[in-house]
Amino acid sequence: MAYLYLAIAIVAEVIGTTALKLSDGFTRPLASTVTAFGYGVAFFCLSLTLRTMPTGLAYAIWSGVGLVLITTVAWLFQGQKLDMAALVGMALIVAGVAVLNLFSSSISS
Repeated sequence: MAYLYLAIAIVAEVIGTTALKLSDGFTRPLASTVTAFGYGVAFFCLSLTLRTMPTGLAYAIWSGVGLVLITTVAWLFQGQKLDMAALVGMALIVAGVAVLNLFSSSISS
């Protein structure tokens, strides 16, 4: 169940961050409302995740997957350009999250 809550938290955070960009400094009410709702759902679900998952592991997954998803959304829908350094950097972050998940005993207990 923890991974399901974490997945919901990540998707909600990506929705909230996307809406934050569209809110234009909180001057657009609908996008501002979606931002607040998205972050609210994200933090609520993250809090449920942390009941059973170590904080370090949850945050590593949250930040790694969230970064890749929000960057992909920005690239697809907001015209963000990605150069080779950005792609390599994201790959390294994903690799780091994988190493933590697969090999680290310090955050998996």
